[in-house]
Amino acid sequence: MAAETRSTERSLGRIGTFVRRLGPTWLAGAIAAGPATMVSLLVAGASFGYSLLWVVVLSAVLGTVGQYLAMRLGLLTEAGIVAVVEGHLGSFWAWVLVVDAVLAAGLAQLAIMKTLADVSATIVGNAGLTALADPRLWGLTWAVLLALGLAGGGYRTAEIGAKVLVSLVVLAFVASLVVVPIDPAAATTGLVPELPAGGAIVAAGVLGGAVHITLLTMQSYTMRARGWTERDRDIATFDVASSLLVAFGGFSLAVFLVAASVLPGTGLDPATITEIQAAEALGPIAGEHAMWVFLIGLLGAAVSTLGGNTIVPPYLVADKLGWEQSVADPRYRTALVVVALGSALGVFLEGAFVQLLVLVLAFGLVGTPFALAVILYLLNDPAVVSEPNSALENLGGLALFAVATVLAGEFVLDELTGATAGDPVSVFVVAFAAAMVLAICGLAGRYVRERYW
Repeated sequence: MAAETRSTERSLGRIGTFVRRLGPTWLAGAIAAGPATMVSLLVAGASFGYSLLWVVVLSAVLGTVGQYLAMRLGLLTEAGIVAVVEGHLGSFWAWVLVVDAVLAAGLAQLAIMKTLADVSATIVGNAGLTALADPRLWGLTWAVLLALGLAGGGYRTAEIGAKVLVSLVVLAFVASLVVVPIDPAAATTGLVPELPAGGAIVAAGVLGGAVHITLLTMQSYTMRARGWTERDRDIATFDVASSLLVAFGGFSLAVFLVAASVLPGTGLDPATITEIQAAEALGPIAGEHAMWVFLIGLLGAAVSTLGGNTIVPPYLVADKLGWEQSVADPRYRTALVVVALGSALGVFLEGAFVQLLVLVLAFGLVGTPFALAVILYLLNDPAVVSEPNSALENLGGLALFAVATVLAGEFVLDELTGATAGDPVSVFVVAFAAAMVLAICGLAGRYVRERYW
C-alpha cells in the first residue's frame, strides 16, 4: 500500500510539473477566449441560431493550426518574429508587420477596456453601489492595476493569471450546458457550411477570435520568455493543442450553443443586444442568478484578455528597436506602462461595447492574412529554418490563409457601402484592407522571384 501511495504521489508530481510547464499558448488562449469572442458568439447564436456552428468549430481547428505554425517558427529560429523578419526580409517588412499587429492589438485594447469598465460599473450598480457605478472610474482603476501588475511581474504574472482565469471561465460556460436545453438534431444542421445574409461580419468576428494577428505574433515572444527551444517541441505542441483546441474550443462551443438555444426566441435585436439583456434571457432557464454568473464570467474573460493583449505591442516594438523583452529593461517596462495606462481611453469610445468588440475582431482578421503569409514564407525558407514545412503543414497553413482571407474579404465588402457613403470607420477598414492586399502581393512577388527566377 505504501509503495502504491508513493507511486501515485510521483505520478501526480509529474503531472503537476507538466501542467506548470504549460503556459505560452495559454496566454494566447486567454486573449482568444475573451469578451470579444464571447459577444461574437452571442451575436452569432442570437442572429442565426445554429447555422454558424461550422464557423465556431472551424475557428478552434484553424486557430490551433495557426498557433502551431507560429510555434514552429519560434522554436526553429529561437528568436522573436520581428527580428526574424528583419533579418531575412528586411526592415521594411518588419515595420509592416509591427504596424499591422500593433494597430490590431491597440484597437482591441481600447474595446476590451471599455468592456471591462462597463461590466464592472454594471456589477457594482446592480449590487446597489450606485456611487461607484461610473465606467470612467473603473477604466482608470483597471488601467492602474494592469500597469502595476505587468510592470512588476512581467510575463510570468500574465501567464499565471491567464491559466487561472481561462480555466475558470471555460468551466463556468461548459457547466451552463447542463441547464440549457440543446437540440442536438438542430445543432448538427449548423455543421453544413453556409453564410446567411448579414452573417459576414459575425463569422469574421468568430473566426477572428482564434485566428488573429495578435495571437500569431506573440507566440515566439512568450516561448522565449519561457526559454523554450527545439528540444521542447513536445510540450510546446501539447501547449497549443490543450489551450486552443481543447480549452478555447470548449469555451466557444459552450457559449455558442447556449446562445443559439436560448436567444433567438427571446425577441432581442442582435444589432443592439447588451450584456444585461443576454444575461436576463438566460434567467428563465438557468435560474435567477444567471445574470450574475454571466457578468462575472464576462468580467473574468475581459481581465484575462486585457492582461495578455497588453504585452503584445511592447514585445513587437522592443524587438524591432533592439530592446530586451523583459521588465529588466526599463524601456520595455515603460512601454508596458504606457499601453496599460493608455487603455483607460477606451471608456470614451462611443456605442455599446458588444457591437464594438465584434467590429474589432473582424478588423483584426483583416490584418491576419499578411501575418500568415509571413509565417508560411519563413517556414518554407531553408535559410531561415533547419526544418522547412512538410506538405501537410503547408496544406493546413494555406487552408487557414484561404478561409481567413475569404471571411475578411466578405467583411470588407460589407464595409464598402459605408465607405462610399463617407463613414469614417468603414473608410479606414477599406483603406487598411487595401494596404494589406498590397503587402501580401508584394511578399508573394518576392517569394516567386527568389524561388523561380
